[in-house]
Amino acid sequence: MTPPDVLDAADPLAPFRDRFVIDDDLVAYLDGNSLGRVPQATLERLAAFVRDEWGSRLIRGWEDAWVDLPVTVGDELGEALLGAGAGQTVIADSTSVNLYKLLHAAIGVRPGRDEIVIDATNFPTDRYLVESVAASCGLTVRWLRPDLVDNVTVEALADVLGERTAVVVLSHVDYRSGTLVDLDAVTQLVHEHGAVVVWDLCHSAGVLPIALDAAEVDFAVGCTYKYLNSGPGAPAFLYVAERHLTAVTQPIAGWWSASDLFAMSDTYEVAPTIRRMLSGTPSVAGIVAVQEGVRLIAEAGTEAIRAKSEALTAYTIELLDEAGLEIVTPREPALRGSHVTVRHADARNITDQMIARGVVPDFREPDLIRLGLSPLTTSFAEVEAGVRILVDCVGDARR
Repeated sequence: MTPPDVLDAADPLAPFRDRFVIDDDLVAYLDGNSLGRVPQATLERLAAFVRDEWGSRLIRGWEDAWVDLPVTVGDELGEALLGAGAGQTVIADSTSVNLYKLLHAAIGVRPGRDEIVIDATNFPTDRYLVESVAASCGLTVRWLRPDLVDNVTVEALADVLGERTAVVVLSHVDYRSGTLVDLDAVTQLVHEHGAVVVWDLCHSAGVLPIALDAAEVDFAVGCTYKYLNSGPGAPAFLYVAERHLTAVTQPIAGWWSASDLFAMSDTYEVAPTIRRMLSGTPSVAGIVAVQEGVRLIAEAGTEAIRAKSEALTAYTIELLDEAGLEIVTPREPALRGSHVTVRHADARNITDQMIARGVVPDFREPDLIRLGLSPLTTSFAEVEAGVRILVDCVGDARR
């Protein structure tokens, strides 16, 4: 096995690690798929924002630039991370709120159909919202129950699609196993059945190349605090394909979605652009942090980030195999995202022990330990040290 220091020396993205705040008290941070590290540029940008924009310009900041930030940064994110042309992506709200909006929008473009398809293993927010929106709109939920590792396949999905299917809601990368679902093939299949698809990109945006326009995706949503390193609670993004923009409506018709938000009109006239998906006043500081994260990813390039992600996950799997641990993540690099998951009956206790020893992984009920590998900040030496302590904690659990 190649030593980690040799792998780090050959890593073209290694210099990016120095552009983040690295915790001296941690042996390894393996939870970047839940919350990314802080970019040094973000510290400087936010300080300048508070001092020079908010502090000096006050309310004039809206006219200077802030009003356009949701769309301008949305376009930057769409181009750098999503393969999305201008005018289709906007930064707003949380993933949950954006998904709520998109579910209503998606149902609206398929009138006369009364089923929403989602897998029973999807992230809780997605499942809860689908159930809630389906109930309020009089639709039925069709549940997929996929295998943990194989996850949602074209074959399994084909069995539940039909003339009643209005919307399919899926995660691009499974939050538990790290399995990467075939976005292109699934989108094509959904369209063949006359339905539309809403993709959750929370565990894929920023860590692998995505081509929403080329795949003819209808709608997508994602967070920015994982691989985009935008901070806890940072605003999310949503994508609406241009072909749907004039037809979609969303249920939170705030003043920011009006065609002229400062007209204060007695009647509501929706904006003809992606702004129609906005609602209330945006978090300017949050969007500024998103912009810095997007710029780092654009500089590194998603192809290079994906190459390192595959190398990191392969190295992690090699170390775990050597230790004889059970892995519930696909072995084929093209079938996985950027985290590797270990199954162990005493996973919660092991996770607590790892954290006490300076290694931060992520526990998922009932028996899963996720090792999140963020290519711009995770080194091979960090992975080796983290897995070594994981193996020690597993040994302690057996005694």
